[in-house]
Amino acid sequence: MLQLESELRCGVADLTASFRYDVMEGLGLASKAIPARWLYDRRGSALFEAITLLPEYYPTRTERSILASAVSEISALAGPGRAVVEFGSGSSAKTRLLLTETEPSAYVPIDISGEFLREVATGLSHAFPGLPIYPTEADFTYPFSLPGEIASTARLGFFPGSTIGNLTVSAAVDLLRAMAATLGTGSMLLIGIDRIKDQDVLLPAYDDTQGLTAAFNLNLLHRINRELGGSIPLSAFRHVARWNAAESRIEMHLEATRDVGFEVDGREFFMSNGETIHTENSFKYGRRDAFVLLQAGGWNPIADWTDDQERFSVILAEQRPARAAP
Repeated sequence: MLQLESELRCGVADLTASFRYDVMEGLGLASKAIPARWLYDRRGSALFEAITLLPEYYPTRTERSILASAVSEISALAGPGRAVVEFGSGSSAKTRLLLTETEPSAYVPIDISGEFLREVATGLSHAFPGLPIYPTEADFTYPFSLPGEIASTARLGFFPGSTIGNLTVSAAVDLLRAMAATLGTGSMLLIGIDRIKDQDVLLPAYDDTQGLTAAFNLNLLHRINRELGGSIPLSAFRHVARWNAAESRIEMHLEATRDVGFEVDGREFFMSNGETIHTENSFKYGRRDAFVLLQAGGWNPIADWTDDQERFSVILAEQRPARAAP
């Protein structure tokens, strides 16, 4: 049962203004950077879904296998009747496991790509005809409101895909605290977090032989040209993936292959050969590190699961009430 009237909780105009601000601000920095959330327009979302099927990209299939094995236990711990609220829902492919097993009272997919969100929500409404679905177009890294229809319902937040790794540690803690406030008292959070592993596994996952990750990254420049009147020559840039051991993160960059000048929204920019636009981080966490991160964000881990190679973690946490030390 798809509730279309709830799908535009965050105005498209607000998202366009935020996109313009972040691009103009990021290109004006000495070390240029644009937040990873803007990689996900309609084409970017479709490219990412294709990336998740690549043999090199282990996170999606690993997390899906963990969820398939653990979903009955997750359901028992969470209990029936919760509204499942998914942050960055994408294709909602893994969510179907939860919706099938946890007896939810509603599903709220939240995504920044409105067109893709509506397509996926329509498909889910056919697969789960008795389930109220409230698609919410929003940038969940900023404050937004959940649908009023679930105001009095207990909630299970779902944040799969190790998307938390796209944020710096301080930003991740801030987001976890914001999620706790949004989901409310008595809420739970099911989150996927990627683990630290060898570079031989990590780097190919972010620089595949078919070039899909490169297309995904370069699509950001297409989007800037299309939506902000840019004149960026795509032929002057290449996709680069790096492992930053000191920060325990994969970094994605768009590197200029020659000196290049261009305009965006009427403003001129210049980049030297070898200069980059930093477009994404993917932080990796050990088990104890992940627990500390969640606790700092106001969540108390109550159960966790991993695969037999310990490549990925799925953690169920409950909102932790604030208390005075110790």
